[in-house]
Amino acid sequence: MSKTLFDKVWDTHVVRKIEGGPDVLFIDRHLIHEVTSPVAFLGLKNRGVKVLYPERTFATADHNTPTINQHLPVADPLSANQLQALENNSKEYGISHWGLGHRKNGIVHVVGPEYGITQPGATIVCGDSHTSTHGAFGAIAFGIGTSEVEMVLSTQCIMQPKPKSMRINVTGELNKGVTPKDVALFIISKLTTSGATGYFVEYAGEVFEKMTMEGRMTVCNLSIEMGARGGMIAPDETTFNYVRGREFSPKEEAWDKAMAYWKTLKSDPDATFDKELTFDGSTIEPMITYGTNPGMGMGISNHIPDAEDVEGGVATYEKSLGYMGFHEGDSMIGKKIDYVFVGSCTNGRIEDFRAFASLIKGKKKADDVTVWLVPGSHIVESQIKEEGILDILTEAGFSLRQPGCSACLAMNDDKVPAGKYAVSTSNRNFEGRQGPGARTMLASPLVAAAAAITGKVTDPRTLI
Repeated sequence: MSKTLFDKVWDTHVVRKIEGGPDVLFIDRHLIHEVTSPVAFLGLKNRGVKVLYPERTFATADHNTPTINQHLPVADPLSANQLQALENNSKEYGISHWGLGHRKNGIVHVVGPEYGITQPGATIVCGDSHTSTHGAFGAIAFGIGTSEVEMVLSTQCIMQPKPKSMRINVTGELNKGVTPKDVALFIISKLTTSGATGYFVEYAGEVFEKMTMEGRMTVCNLSIEMGARGGMIAPDETTFNYVRGREFSPKEEAWDKAMAYWKTLKSDPDATFDKELTFDGSTIEPMITYGTNPGMGMGISNHIPDAEDVEGGVATYEKSLGYMGFHEGDSMIGKKIDYVFVGSCTNGRIEDFRAFASLIKGKKKADDVTVWLVPGSHIVESQIKEEGILDILTEAGFSLRQPGCSACLAMNDDKVPAGKYAVSTSNRNFEGRQGPGARTMLASPLVAAAAAITGKVTDPRTLI
């Protein structure tokens, strides 16, 4: 029987099928952080239950971590308590813990791939919606809630109904200045934030085949923003070359055995999907959002559409534009910018900083713009320095912060003030997401770079 990539991975992890109910799914890797894990550990303690496979669980601090002066005590009491709880719980249950100051510390969805924890054909969960990032490796990866975190800690399994399958093909070639972030925002703008609800998405076509692993991670990261349970891309030589030699990757004979299996992880030629869509990559241009959800995006050269041309209702649309201070028919180009944020599990990898640096090299930061450049891990931070990117940033008037989630969700001190406009490479632009009253425009590192040096929304193609 022909199977999709998703079917192949899912079916090999089903421990038990419940008639008329969910599947009991075995979980290979469990990633935890300081925000969603404390209550789960409290549940274990109250029930007197141990962590079944602590060696399959990996803890890192990221949401609440400051991005400056990480050597000092964390000032916010709530953040400090959560960080300490993660350290204490990890120690008590024998879980690997990468807290502040640890060389492996960083955003959970950045360090997982960096150290080879993320592998093709695996099932991966985390108490974080953007766990879909790891699907870039041909893994089934999705976010879970606190009670489910407790379930996985205690049983290494989770009960889940099997989602429907969707394949999104993007064919052809991308044009100059168009990045994986633009591809993802383009797809979300076409499907809306609910267009993939109930589905697990496989991305296919020449555009994804030619993408780097970091680009694929960006696309899969944003799968959740169109309502999908997750997204995945079939592993290939690009995947295998990325995984090979990393700390937790298979070695020697185990590598050969893994490769034999990984090479089978692709949808059969005659496999059928519940839904299939195809887009022409050559029609995509640099994207930017104008509203208060990731689906409200458009090509940067376009104008904000009229309410009757947008799904979701006129009142909701007008409320969104009112919050942003924008109007139907407005051009986004030339809109004044107060803040720029480059980072997050979406765009906090080395390729994102390479792209940013390529555009600002030889130019100067706009005087009236605050720019937060936050690497996703210490590995990324080191690469920025080793490759001379930090020198380019410094010469242009920028400074580099320390690893963490930062302004993506403003759980630390990196908050955009009320009423201010931010071009952000993160994943969500909901009301108040980057600080109470903050106004967020999602974009790629190239669009962010263009805004950082001009002080306004600028098409990066005019500066390349």
